[in-house]
Amino acid sequence: KEKKDRVEDALHATRAAVEEGIVPGGGVALIRARASIEGLEGDNHDQSVGIDIARRAMEEPLRQIVANAGGEPSVVVNRVAEGDGNFGYNAGTDEYNDMVEMGILDPTKVYRAALLHAASVGGLMTTTEVMLGD
Repeated sequence: KEKKDRVEDALHATRAAVEEGIVPGGGVALIRARASIEGLEGDNHDQSVGIDIARRAMEEPLRQIVANAGGEPSVVVNRVAEGDGNFGYNAGTDEYNDMVEMGILDPTKVYRAALLHAASVGGLMTTTEVMLGD
């Protein structure tokens, strides 16, 4: 069952990569995207808070990967952010290098869809007066 699920996941990821291309994996693409909103300020306090939330959310995939590998997320995020291009962290080998050369890739479609859905939920939350969470 688990093997079948892995094969299906790989098949879907391959199709998505063929459709829209690839980006460096391991959260590196989001760290690079985060740089494009550095210094961005909102027109009001609420917008500025939203920008800060987005900035922090873009770090989370890399932070989680590092935490799962037993590393210190803040150290790795800072080192990857200081790099450029495909430079990233391989949690499997505890090495920093070019993610594409190491074969650590993600489909562009996955990132695009995740960002669109996050923006949609964020927009919904701004127009909602009361929300309950579990």
